Amino acid sequence: MLRNLPRYLVAERSILQCLKKCPGNYLQALKAIPRTLRMMYVHSYQSYLWNHAVSLRVQKYGISQVVVGDLVYCKDNLPEEGTVIDSSEIESDAADAFLLDASSVSQPEEKLPVVKVVDHEDISKGAYTFEDVVLPLPGSRVIYPDNEVASIYHEMAEKDGISLTESAHGVKEFSITSMTGGYRRVYQRPVDYTWEMIKYKNDNESLAQTDLDIITGKVAEAGKKDESTVVEGSHIVPKEKLALKLGFTLPPSSYATMAIRELLKSSSLAASQKINP
Repeated sequence: MLRNLPRYLVAERSILQCLKKCPGNYLQALKAIPRTLRMMYVHSYQSYLWNHAVSLRVQKYGISQVVVGDLVYCKDNLPEEGTVIDSSEIESDAADAFLLDASSVSQPEEKLPVVKVVDHEDISKGAYTFEDVVLPLPGSRVIYPDNEVASIYHEMAEKDGISLTESAHGVKEFSITSMTGGYRRVYQRPVDYTWEMIKYKNDNESLAQTDLDIITGKVAEAGKKDESTVVEGSHIVPKEKLALKLGFTLPPSSYATMAIRELLKSSSLAASQKINP
């Protein structure tokens, strides 16, 4: 059976290889999956809950103001720009050992940014804006908003048979309760923003330099001198087109694709991304 599995099915091959050596030992089979992939499963679920919490926050309270119960970073203890702290930063490399019980792995002390719950006094003073609002990645050392947004975390986890406060087993690396957790801003403003209008004629032209182009000194095709096309003795000038080239910097866990969708007012639903034939 292993011979029939493609090499790119890393997790499946790892599990089957372990079960072949240790039949019935399903815990060790799961631990045989490469560490980065194992941790990705838990981190993905953290992000899954966070994304739904953000959607509820925007639907319930909008994006124009801070409301009572929101979480914000304390102004005297702001994290460095671009810093996103989550439990992946404190995992021990020792967890990679094939037969090591993850519950025995000691984790170093991790200091999370200090957050506070917005109260009526903060609202009256106008101390915070929507750009200051953060939401937690579930973990053992985070706090949740003191409004209706907090409920979405526990409701969705409960539907999946997961508790965010108690572990159903002793294997830490497969439990959200063993993760430190972290915070991410609901709204992130891009920095180092630049834009440029580029004229081009051929849809197959390269309009921007890749990193390799920069190293080798290759110029983007749209920046080259225009050359007209001659077909059967006729001088044909392709119709000129216009493209918008954007440049900006985002911190970790923020994605350019989402920024562009916001700019274009395009839905991020999978169905809307399909190209009609």
